[in-house]
Amino acid sequence: MKTFYFFVFLLFPFYLINAQNTYDIQFPKTENERNQNCQSCFQIFRQKPKEVKFSIKREGNNLYFQINDKRWFNTLFKNSGDGIAVDVVAKDRYSCDLESVVPTQIRGKLLKPVYASKLKSGLKPHKGNAFRVHVGRISDTDINKKQEYNILFLSNKSLCRYYVVYDLESYKWDLLDTGMYLDSLTYNTKQIKLTAKEGYILRSKTLKFKIPFEKNKSEYSQEDIKPIYDSLRLTDFNIKSINIKAYSSVEGSLERNIELQEQRANSIVAALQTFQKPTIKIEVSSSENWVEFLNDIKDTKFENLGKLKKNLVKAKLVGALSQEMEPILQYHRKAVLELELEKKNKYKTMTPNELIVKFNASIKAENLDEAIEIQNSLFEKLKNKEVSPNLLRRMEIPKQGRFVKIFNKNSAYRYMLNELQGLIVYNELLDLEKLVPKNGEVKYNIAAIKIRLWRFRAIDVNETKLKNQIYALKNYGIESSLISRMMVNYHIIKAENLMRKRDYVNKDKSVSYIKNNYKKFYLSDYDYLSLAQFFSYYANVDMAVELLKKKAQSIDIDEDLLFYYLNLTLVKRELTQQDDYRTILLNAINMNKARFCKLFNTVEGGGVTFQLLVDEYLRGTYCENCED
Repeated sequence: MKTFYFFVFLLFPFYLINAQNTYDIQFPKTENERNQNCQSCFQIFRQKPKEVKFSIKREGNNLYFQINDKRWFNTLFKNSGDGIAVDVVAKDRYSCDLESVVPTQIRGKLLKPVYASKLKSGLKPHKGNAFRVHVGRISDTDINKKQEYNILFLSNKSLCRYYVVYDLESYKWDLLDTGMYLDSLTYNTKQIKLTAKEGYILRSKTLKFKIPFEKNKSEYSQEDIKPIYDSLRLTDFNIKSINIKAYSSVEGSLERNIELQEQRANSIVAALQTFQKPTIKIEVSSSENWVEFLNDIKDTKFENLGKLKKNLVKAKLVGALSQEMEPILQYHRKAVLELELEKKNKYKTMTPNELIVKFNASIKAENLDEAIEIQNSLFEKLKNKEVSPNLLRRMEIPKQGRFVKIFNKNSAYRYMLNELQGLIVYNELLDLEKLVPKNGEVKYNIAAIKIRLWRFRAIDVNETKLKNQIYALKNYGIESSLISRMMVNYHIIKAENLMRKRDYVNKDKSVSYIKNNYKKFYLSDYDYLSLAQFFSYYANVDMAVELLKKKAQSIDIDEDLLFYYLNLTLVKRELTQQDDYRTILLNAINMNKARFCKLFNTVEGGGVTFQLLVDEYLRGTYCENCED
């Protein structure tokens, strides 16, 4: 999903004005002059509702100012000297062939301003709830250039606001995943990908670990891998898929490094495949480990290498220096493996009807271990959409306390597959709680669903009673980290409710609680994303940046999470100038170079904006990696 954010660039008196026709536009020479001429304009922008969106749209040669609020438009363009001018900026202004970019008030070709009377008379309804007005034309010779359209807002014919439109990716955010108790605590891991369909994806058990590589070694044998396989205790599981991210140290040829890493990764898969019959699905990516290289040379005598371009680093990392740095470089050759496991299912070939008959027979024989194993086999068929959830209703289970785990799993699993079942499952669990009033797993599942129902206003909730209910879980064996996670969700919802009431003081207290407590438990990548967006939504971008900064410098961060961090920070020069930021940029380049380079495309070409390249630090990284 894409959304528009608008950032004001203040105009400084010492900036140059291009030697071109500036029509009748006045450029204030001092802050006092600007404040005097633009007082009304500034006031109108301060009162602009956050829901008001505007931008410049091109159709053929024509440029249109588009806005979704006609009333605010008419307030802004009230007097005869109030108007708009468009600055057409070409990407070649930031060419890598130039030594530097000279800052100027007008960055490109200035079009003739359009003032209030023509703006108001020309404003017409457009698609949806939008309105637009014609504000200029591009010549036939310029139309195929890579260019963008900045907006000058004029008051009394004076330049008051200069806007660059940034097109940033945004993601829907959610509560932290508290999981549900089945046989054990099980999480619904949501996908971050923008292309993913909405809803939950119930994943198999996953394990993550690292394998170091010896220098110049690419082959792995069963003997190498067997200790790893045994340590995972895979007797009851098969490996369903492996995602391998293979990393080489940075010295040597890039092409040879990538080739060696791919050989190593495929060798690992081949060795693991010998331990099982089902074919393992594999996904392999390879890159040089610049991230950990830059992290590890900080505060060492090799620190200055981090300021050099990559080709210069490689040129130095030969001979004696390479040998001297080997104690550092040896830790950069590794594979990060994420294994998705699926439990071995001895009932896999049985039909759903056969499974139901066998399950009911196991219950009558009071063979609970077999019944639970059959139940799990049915769950696999449900997950794969081979059967309808209604099949579970054919299970004949006496309503007795000894069968609580089976009842609890049936209800919780139906909810995990379909959140719309939340209220029905919640009431089922409340009935089950009456049968086993001291069962911690049932109480945990009730609290987890209740929080989500509260968020979507499906039930009325007494906040004090809910908080006490969450804290009381410790009396039934629930870990403190799980209770802390629930309480963070509690305060996320509370902050939303307080925001609607405009109770900003107490809303800030809930935000502070979240900031002070999220370090008490493990966060998945989706949790990181949800929290970061929560902080950003409530105008606490600095908290979001703090949350993600260390994660953004790790090689195993999710790609979308890393690029979300770039969304938060690329426009903040005080962050991009920091030495650590190069590590983050190279992490993004290693992970998906094409996606990184695309950030600097035109807005029309799917980028954030090429005008980010006004930042010499970003421009240097872009030119080093994207202008091959």
